[in-house]
Amino acid sequence: MVRLAIVEDDNNYAAVLEKYIRRYEDEFREKFVITRFEDGEDIAEEYKCNFDIVLMDIEMQFMDGMTAAKKIRSMDEEVVIIFITNMPQFAMQGYEVEALDYVLKPINYFAFSQRIERALGRMKKRTAKYLSLNYRGGVQKINVSDIYYIEIQDHDLIYHTKNGQIIVRGTMRELEEKLVDEPFCRCNKAYLANLEYVDGFEDNDILIGGDRIQVSRSRKKEFMDALNDYMNEVSK
Repeated sequence: MVRLAIVEDDNNYAAVLEKYIRRYEDEFREKFVITRFEDGEDIAEEYKCNFDIVLMDIEMQFMDGMTAAKKIRSMDEEVVIIFITNMPQFAMQGYEVEALDYVLKPINYFAFSQRIERALGRMKKRTAKYLSLNYRGGVQKINVSDIYYIEIQDHDLIYHTKNGQIIVRGTMRELEEKLVDEPFCRCNKAYLANLEYVDGFEDNDILIGGDRIQVSRSRKKEFMDALNDYMNEVSK
């Protein structure tokens, strides 16, 4: 789940940005938690290093976007900053705060989506964790954040990922040890779910990666506690 801040004093542009982010979510199956700020001062003065991406307007009433970005960068070396502006001459100063890019107003979805894709790529390169799987006589390396869930059938582990299924030999116990620091939780004996991709809970099933998976009665409390803890953490 990507934590994104929109810093924009124009309500119309802020609404367009949020609409485009939701469209990107639907098209690429990413998840965003969006927080809106109406001025650079609002985000910079009490910044808590809790965002992955900041979409920053440059012209604002109390604190301009460049000043706010400098304050943020002094506290957070990792956050990806993208300027939103109708003044490209100022956006070019972005190298001072290691901004990734800028988007010109009026905002075009295609150009915007390209910047978001670049931002996610930079963000994930910094934080990516990979698993090496013995697959079809060789080794395949997969990004843990691309896994929706894993199921076990007999002695096969079936990885359900953004790029399709991968089937390898293995045990759930070994897999859980490898993923101990990642947001995965067993929802029943046969399934290990990535909490990042849980889209909902209906009856005794979770919706994840376009599929429905049953949550067993014995694991329901543990799973729901883990899911709530994860959601609370990413929304901070």
